[in-house]
Amino acid sequence: MNQSATPSSPALLIVEDDLALQRQIRWSLDSFEAVTAADRESALLQFRRHAPPVVTMDLGLPPDPDSVSEGFRLLEQLLDLDANVKVIVLTGQNAQAHALRAVAQGAYDFLAKPFEPDVLKLTIERALRLSELQAENRRLQSAQGVDALGGLITRDARMLRLARTIERVASSNATVMLLGESGTGKEVLAQGLHAASKRAGRFVAINCAAIPENLLESELFGYEKGAFTGAGKTTPGKIETAHGGTLMLDEIGDLPASLQAKLLRFLEQRTIERLGGRSEIPVDVRVVCATHQDLKNQIRDGRFREDLYYRLAEIVVEIPPLRERTGDAVLLAHAFLRRFGQEQRRPGLMFAEDAMHAIEGHPWPGNVRELLNCVKRAAIMADGERLTAEDLGLAAAETPEGTPGGPSDLNLRAIREAAEREAIVTALARTNGNIGRSAELLGVSRPTIYDLMKRLGIKQ
Repeated sequence: MNQSATPSSPALLIVEDDLALQRQIRWSLDSFEAVTAADRESALLQFRRHAPPVVTMDLGLPPDPDSVSEGFRLLEQLLDLDANVKVIVLTGQNAQAHALRAVAQGAYDFLAKPFEPDVLKLTIERALRLSELQAENRRLQSAQGVDALGGLITRDARMLRLARTIERVASSNATVMLLGESGTGKEVLAQGLHAASKRAGRFVAINCAAIPENLLESELFGYEKGAFTGAGKTTPGKIETAHGGTLMLDEIGDLPASLQAKLLRFLEQRTIERLGGRSEIPVDVRVVCATHQDLKNQIRDGRFREDLYYRLAEIVVEIPPLRERTGDAVLLAHAFLRRFGQEQRRPGLMFAEDAMHAIEGHPWPGNVRELLNCVKRAAIMADGERLTAEDLGLAAAETPEGTPGGPSDLNLRAIREAAEREAIVTALARTNGNIGRSAELLGVSRPTIYDLMKRLGIKQ
């Protein structure tokens, strides 16, 4: 049995609606502490209660076991509850496409039925070992914050899951599309993807919106000497320059229609022709594109080719805006202040209390780029060592005692009690006051929920 598995902390959740097969799987894995579930709802209850690091699951679950919709919904919910869980999908022999889709959406691995018990056991052992290593790595990083993919600084669960997705797809040649508002860090993620890919070539970026349309084609594809007036020598384009590496096409939504067909041809054939040239040049390059625009709306409006979209969107990564990343604004602000303090030879710079509250309360419409510029300006212009909300150019947040942002808002006991009260009241409401079902929903025992209700003064 894995050392981390105990009767109170099972290492494995088995999700299988065929009870005979469920028993067979559990019997073949008797060296692991395991719990079982036969449908999505019971699987979520067991997962909330025990938080096992590994889950094996069938995609075909009640109420429609012939469909995979319940299975994919469960996979998404499990990863939302714990982005680190290792989900092993067990599929039928003819369901490889579903299995690959599951892996693309975050599953750890898949096995086809009928599976070899020894292979399943080995897969679970590897997943458990990886889970332990990652947990240890997170513990080591927690003292200084997470610096994922080199330039990505975050503690937000959604961003950490996104970083793991980038690391997972880095070794493939799949084309990646990064979606997010301006300033959210799309180029940082693209550079991290390149660094994690171990590709020997360069990382080359080009902004499709920043170059006039009549020059963009020659920038992308290059040109031969004499191809046009002023072409005094043969010049390779960005695509060719990125051979063996990664090409980032930023603001791909602004790519002119005349170049969309040519880019599609390159993605299909992986060869280019320079302007004025006659020979095809093979290019090995990983393509990453980024945009803040809604490309599906542009497709409906006829401004973006649908076939090009699907070539570019083999893997789609949506980056949340800074205002939705819990705690990241202040975390990033401290990191930027350290950097600019060193650059300005003012290493003693720090934020005053009102500055931190202002950073937390500001919506940051320009996202990380706006925050970076704000801190840089303050580091250069502020007179004292303690930067205030006024130095940052932000409105001071209201922070009297007992209001959001005030001292009592950071009292852990008060925060915990408020969260416990909300969770219990919500569970009782959902179950119409049924203590047993409420306890299952919350993943605690009946005595525990009774004790919490008594302590918090909640009436049944």
